[in-house]
Amino acid sequence: FALSTGLSSPNFSRERMVLSTLMSAASVPWSSLVCGTLGFVLLWQASRLVDLLWWQPRRLERALRAQGLRGTSYRFVIGDMMDYRRRRKEAQSRSMPLRCHSIAPLVAPLLCDIVREHGKTCMSWYAMYPKVTIHDPDLAKEVLSNKFGHFEKVKFPPLSRLLAAGLAEHEGEKWVKHRRILNPAFHLEKLKLMLPALSTSCEELVNRWTRSLGSDGTYELDVFPEFQRLTGDVISRTAFGSNYLEGARVFQLQSEQVERIAGAWKIGIPGYLSLPTKNNRKMHQNNSEIESILHGLIGKRMQAMQEGENTKEDLLGLMLESNMRTSDDNGQSISGMTIKEVVEECKLFYLAGTETTSILLTWTMIVLSMHPEWQDRAREEVISLFGKNKLNYEGVNRLKTVTLILYEVLRLYSPAVAFFRKTYKEMKIGGITYPAGVLIELPLLLMNHDPDIWGRDVHEFKPERFTNGISQASKNPGAFLPFSWGPRICIAQQFALLEAKIAFCTILQCFEFELAPSYTHAVNNTRLMRPMHGAQIKLRAI
Repeated sequence: FALSTGLSSPNFSRERMVLSTLMSAASVPWSSLVCGTLGFVLLWQASRLVDLLWWQPRRLERALRAQGLRGTSYRFVIGDMMDYRRRRKEAQSRSMPLRCHSIAPLVAPLLCDIVREHGKTCMSWYAMYPKVTIHDPDLAKEVLSNKFGHFEKVKFPPLSRLLAAGLAEHEGEKWVKHRRILNPAFHLEKLKLMLPALSTSCEELVNRWTRSLGSDGTYELDVFPEFQRLTGDVISRTAFGSNYLEGARVFQLQSEQVERIAGAWKIGIPGYLSLPTKNNRKMHQNNSEIESILHGLIGKRMQAMQEGENTKEDLLGLMLESNMRTSDDNGQSISGMTIKEVVEECKLFYLAGTETTSILLTWTMIVLSMHPEWQDRAREEVISLFGKNKLNYEGVNRLKTVTLILYEVLRLYSPAVAFFRKTYKEMKIGGITYPAGVLIELPLLLMNHDPDIWGRDVHEFKPERFTNGISQASKNPGAFLPFSWGPRICIAQQFALLEAKIAFCTILQCFEFELAPSYTHAVNNTRLMRPMHGAQIKLRAI
């Protein structure tokens, strides 16, 4: 080689070699160089794509199967998605008998089959991502505790995050800071201050229903949209106080965003949420209006606080007050949230505060229509504590039967079907080492309907199982996780339960209720656990 290139020649010159090389390159057409470069880049990108879509899933599958994990096999790109959609569509065509609460086969038919065939810790595929289902309360709590920070929440597509980002999506130090700022707004003493706003919204609901009663003293309606309106009204009042009407507009827009996202998800085309479709453009327009309203509300509230006005009786005021005096664990002052971050937390108030509580109230009325003996017991308790008078916090705090009923409804019809996490580094759980890049599914619904955990009467509505407390309700003290667990447990769980109790008690004071003849018992398995065909209830004034 040295001889052929002249490197051994005494006349060798590095400058002459470089010049010769440049002249040789110059003799190659530029089009060939460009094509060669593009070809190399395309080949490199193609190899990365093949690795992402084929070799990486296969490597993860081999690593999991080598440890004895069983489940479905990887299918290129689609995984189990086609089976999932087919089984879900089949399930949606069926309904259940009244008083039947065994809903898991309708809500998650494919998952039920996979768990039954491969065991309570098993593997399936969400497109090209391996998903390990861990059907064990103790291991679920270990994952949710996330003591070593090896798990992260699953990220949603950018358009989905228009609904809300905030605390629910943050990780690490940013999550710690936001949680510290928001915690004071949900302290028990602060929640007591919101009782009048909660009561006002519930009384308006009951008054509207009363005005709709027919000459026979009855009224038939679908209660689910009514409870959506109620919970949106509650958030508007408790979050924004005197700016309630502007807050109500945010609720209307957020509700539309939820429906649009749900419609886009049904299409099931990868990347569809990133396309400039009419639906997606409208979502961006709605988001701009939402953020504009919230920016205005926050600006007015901050100005009022600077002028010394008392603005601490709603969530926005409490959050801004806490944000202004933020410090770390050592008491050192640190920067608070930006205005944009405050806006995201306000959007999250609406999303988390309306959907889940409205679903809980809806299923409570449906289930108590099926089990009128428990409806009567709850009403007797409410009348004994309050009569037909306004509710007070001390009385609400003494409710026993109502609390048992809400817990049992949360068990049977939990708003969330499962919790999801993702490993971003190697982690060992229950004797299995999970590589980075594995989705972890904690099937809340399946655990809530597991006879090994709750006994042979698991599918029966038996609120009395909670009489001695949550820890004594099942064979596993930590099996009941309606608001998640660990450091990321729902920050507003006490607010949600207080709202549900006040709404439910206010209704019980004024009405008896039963299922309308048009009601069909089925659960929508495409979103949070909504009634598939509505919640038609017949009210009767008392």
